[in-house]
Amino acid sequence: MLQPPSLKPDASSTGLDPKVAGLLCYLGGFITGIIFLVLEKRSRFVRLHAVQSIVVSVALIVLNIILGFIPLLGWILGALLIPVAFILWIGLMLLTLQGRLYKLPVIGDWSEQQANRFY
Repeated sequence: MLQPPSLKPDASSTGLDPKVAGLLCYLGGFITGIIFLVLEKRSRFVRLHAVQSIVVSVALIVLNIILGFIPLLGWILGALLIPVAFILWIGLMLLTLQGRLYKLPVIGDWSEQQANRFY
């Protein structure tokens, strides 16, 4: 029988509950992601979410800037990107608070490699 994924992430060196630290990685976008990437020395869970937060935030900002240069269609797509980004942001925070080591498709594996590289 398949075991459910562990909901007990490894302890954080920040002194915070690792679930809360992971949530905080997403709360302020790439800024809090960078802060936790620098501060966290132990928790693979927190480091993965910190890197993933940085990558997602920067990708959304760059995409929004590019769409801003495209008249009309780009502006419409940029306006649609805002609620999608908000839902993604809330979803990632909730999954992290539940203790899930959730990796986004494509960037999740790369984020994990980068998080482990700084260990």
